[in-house]
Amino acid sequence: MELSKNGISNQECWQAAGYDLPRFDIPAVTQKTRTVPEWIHFGAGNIFRAFQANVAQCLLNKGILSTGLIAAEGYDYEIIEKMYRPHDNLGILVTLKADGSMEKTVVGSIVESLILDSGDEEEYGRLKEIFCAPSLKMASFTITEKGYSLVDGKKKLLPDIASDFQSGPAAPKSYLGKVVSLLYERFLHGALPLAMVSMDNCSHNGDKLYAAASSFAKAWEENGLISPGFCAYVNDTSKVTFPWTMIDKITPRPDAAVKAMLEKDRIDDLEPVITSKNTYVAPFVNAEECQYLIIEDAFPNGKLPLDECGIIYTTRETVDKVEKMKVCTCLNPLHTALAIYGCLLGYTLIADEMKNPMLKKMVETIGYQEGLPVVADPGILDPKQFIDEVVTKRIPNPFMPDTPQRIATDTSQKLPVRFGETIKAYQESPSLSPDSLRIIPLVFAGWLRYLMATDDKGTPFTLSSDPLLDTVRPFVASFRPGGLPEDLSSLNPLLSDSRIWGVDLIEAGLADRVTDYFRQLCAGNGAVEHTLKKYLG
Repeated sequence: MELSKNGISNQECWQAAGYDLPRFDIPAVTQKTRTVPEWIHFGAGNIFRAFQANVAQCLLNKGILSTGLIAAEGYDYEIIEKMYRPHDNLGILVTLKADGSMEKTVVGSIVESLILDSGDEEEYGRLKEIFCAPSLKMASFTITEKGYSLVDGKKKLLPDIASDFQSGPAAPKSYLGKVVSLLYERFLHGALPLAMVSMDNCSHNGDKLYAAASSFAKAWEENGLISPGFCAYVNDTSKVTFPWTMIDKITPRPDAAVKAMLEKDRIDDLEPVITSKNTYVAPFVNAEECQYLIIEDAFPNGKLPLDECGIIYTTRETVDKVEKMKVCTCLNPLHTALAIYGCLLGYTLIADEMKNPMLKKMVETIGYQEGLPVVADPGILDPKQFIDEVVTKRIPNPFMPDTPQRIATDTSQKLPVRFGETIKAYQESPSLSPDSLRIIPLVFAGWLRYLMATDDKGTPFTLSSDPLLDTVRPFVASFRPGGLPEDLSSLNPLLSDSRIWGVDLIEAGLADRVTDYFRQLCAGNGAVEHTLKKYLG
């Protein structure tokens, strides 16, 4: 079987192999999309193909939507050239469920794919045409958090950004410069309304996209490179909006085991491509079944009926609460706890950790007992049910090849949000006290033990990258598993550093508990497992 429009016309073969096919007229939808486009998406990677494209397919299958998706890629053009177009923009979505079953879907909702290259007259001309269409309701983005940055680590403008600020919108070099130049075209053609919707997994993502767009508009206007009024247009919420969103779906890179399974179905040409920019893409994507996309309802040109297929429209305040619920209580803290102790105990898969009764009890205690009493309840999702899904379906999913080593990356940046906010809530509560927390301090102590870079068997391991390793590691550099000195006051400057923990642990009354746990974790080989058994056995 061939993954192409012609190939899927042989529906019986695909359906016999268990594939769900598009149930709409692809040529008709393609033609209407060319005439009256409604949704363009920037960032043609795996999450988009597994999530947004499948939601669009759901709407098309139900007859609720009559136009398809337009995919645009501005970072790695080879994704379009070597993967989208050879397969007529079709893709296979393999949904991997925690019970070991799979769903296989041929996704055909992407009816046009374009390269965001200001030097390509044909491609860029079509993009301008789309942005000038009165019918366009939404431009959405999954370009990663760093994709919105205008500056480097030293707060200096990136070279392409600086060049674009000086050269204007005619032929921008940077990804964001090209996007804003397209928005400028929309302004020139009647200041038409549009929602610019970041769907990247980062806090207050709409603000990041707004900051970039407004910076370009301001620079171009101040340098006399554009017609007056574009700045006002970008800042007029009746014309252009930058809604906040919260997205949650695990989409690992295409897996070899999934490829082998599809090949058994006699599907041809499934070889992945590694582009010159080191992007790994394949004709298929694999993803978990659970997914959430919460969008601030701010659409000046009308919104697409995404809520008919599981997406939730709500207020900005509620989006913020959902994000805090996930990041501070119901998911991210559990992942970080498993990452730290997974590295110490020699695990290489997060899913395998949930087979360990002590680690399972650890995340359940953090979520249900220590987090839920102070959770930011958004009202539209039930926090307890969210945790239920995390601990019974998402983390234990054997198909999700996530590693504790990957999740342990940048832990120093995660601790203050994922645990510090809970401690603050306990401090502010009239009925709760940080002194009642038992397992969150055990996670902190586990991180100190992790920084010693030897596992529970005494075997050295490589620490995951973290911008503060050089700052924090010296505090444990003189310690060795097998017993710590009686006086651990040398840790006090670290324990009182609210940048790391979100609070001053000494002021919060938790420092002694953390150092006591740390001492037990360092008692010798096997001490980590013994300590977990003592408190979670």
